[in-house]
Amino acid sequence: MKVSRFVFNMFGVNTYVMWDPESLEAAIVDPGMIDQAEKDALDSFISRNSLWPTQLINTHSHLDHIFGNTYIKEKYGLEIKANPADDFLARTLPEQAARFGMRLPLAPQSLDVELHDGDTIYLGKEPIEIIAVPGHSPGSIALYCPESGFVITGDALFPGSIGRTDLPKGNHATLIDSIRRRLLSLPDETVVLAGHGGETTIGREKTTNPYL
Repeated sequence: MKVSRFVFNMFGVNTYVMWDPESLEAAIVDPGMIDQAEKDALDSFISRNSLWPTQLINTHSHLDHIFGNTYIKEKYGLEIKANPADDFLARTLPEQAARFGMRLPLAPQSLDVELHDGDTIYLGKEPIEIIAVPGHSPGSIALYCPESGFVITGDALFPGSIGRTDLPKGNHATLIDSIRRRLLSLPDETVVLAGHGGETTIGREKTTNPYL
């Protein structure tokens, strides 16, 4: 599995494109594009690499991670896949924006396909395991690719930090428990691709993350 990262919108969210180099099937994770230039950057990458987008996945439904959902859904004919515990966030996208003082022409969203803890989806022949990591939001999930040795953690775990828990239905104790039980149990060499910022590894966060 190959993966590329794009940094989009005023929140600096990491949007990931994962793809199978044989079939060229691609998954777009957390599309955060907020203007035409960002949409064009993603589309150009997909076109240049002859990718075939087949999946649209949200690690959670805070506004910065779903700004581009409707665009990707309509352009590539994809369904929004996410954990249903975060559907209330997607449905209140305009209200989320208003809380940050943003006046944008945003419409409510809703998921099309539910992803639950323990589910496995495929990109080409490679499995992607769904791991529930609630706390930052109730429906936060991580996408673990064991054969390629990386996990996309959304806003649960960052290099040297963890996700904030002061947004609606966030819970600090739940997040710490999720990280310790569900993420730190992965192999130490697993590369962590977070929702913001750079890369780290599970082993590094085990030994150096001050929140854990």
